[in-house]
Amino acid sequence: MADKSHNVVRVGPQGRLVIPASIRRSMGIVPGEILLAREKDGQLVLEKRDQVLERLKTTFDNVPSDVSLVDELIAERREEAKRESEV
Repeated sequence: MADKSHNVVRVGPQGRLVIPASIRRSMGIVPGEILLAREKDGQLVLEKRDQVLERLKTTFDNVPSDVSLVDELIAERREEAKRESEV
């Protein structure tokens, strides 16, 4: 039933999954490694923590150094609260 691109993974007690050895080797996943899990379009996506951090760094590298994302978020939240209080 399994081929080179698909493996069967059974959900065990307490929702536990075992990642097939071939995938662990291919991705360099070692015991104790932290993976981040998320749902995307009905699929379970597991990503290595380091890869997620690298993607985030790349995403925010384009933010100019004189821009404070924290200040922008606070301003957005205040505007939203102001609009809600006017209703």
